[in-house]
Amino acid sequence: MTFDPGNRLIVAVDVPGLPAAEALANTLGGAASWLKVGLELFCATGPDIVDRMRQTGARVMLDLKLHDIPHTVARATAQVASLGAELVTVHTGGGPAMLRAAVEAARSGSGDTETRVLGVTVLTSMDQTDLQAVGVPGAPRDIVLQRAKLAIESGCHGVVASPHEAAAVRAIAPDGFLVVTPGVRPAGADVGDQKRVMTPSEARAAGADLVVVGRPVRDADDPSDAARAIAAELAQG
Repeated sequence: MTFDPGNRLIVAVDVPGLPAAEALANTLGGAASWLKVGLELFCATGPDIVDRMRQTGARVMLDLKLHDIPHTVARATAQVASLGAELVTVHTGGGPAMLRAAVEAARSGSGDTETRVLGVTVLTSMDQTDLQAVGVPGAPRDIVLQRAKLAIESGCHGVVASPHEAAAVRAIAPDGFLVVTPGVRPAGADVGDQKRVMTPSEARAAGADLVVVGRPVRDADDPSDAARAIAAELAQG
């Protein structure tokens, strides 16, 4: 099935509970095609949060970064697919068997939408020093490319990588392979704990299909206006 990226903007709903999540989603009013449900919100509300976000008209990326033995990840991915999340993240560090198990489980899910598996490569909060601290030698770009190749070979539908690696991933990826980039900040925005960032237009020009933006939208005086400005910048890119 051909993938429709919508307006390419995923807003991270990084809030502590359902009331705040629904308030943000309703305030956005469709300014972003996608909402990302991460660990904080999922743990606070449970799986029903996917349906509640879909009821606002948004499409859902479920960012759980699954990482376990293949059997466990497969069973978890099947559950995700039944919820109606269109994108789910798994850690490429789990290896090829785990990635293949996730892809197969997503394919056989019982939800009313197709669930695509994204392999997380290197977190945008990590630089080369951080990688070395956890026993992974090499520059972030090299590790991202290595893990992107693994994701491609394992049948994943795409990867999550910083915009700094987007062009390199795009160069080796087959047609239709998704590049989703967090670590995106509008010009002049506080980068927070992100270390490898670009603006929305830079990320799009580098080859990102979808960009994830959290705090610059969530904490804006008018989240809808902030999201629409980013979507417009993506469209120009």
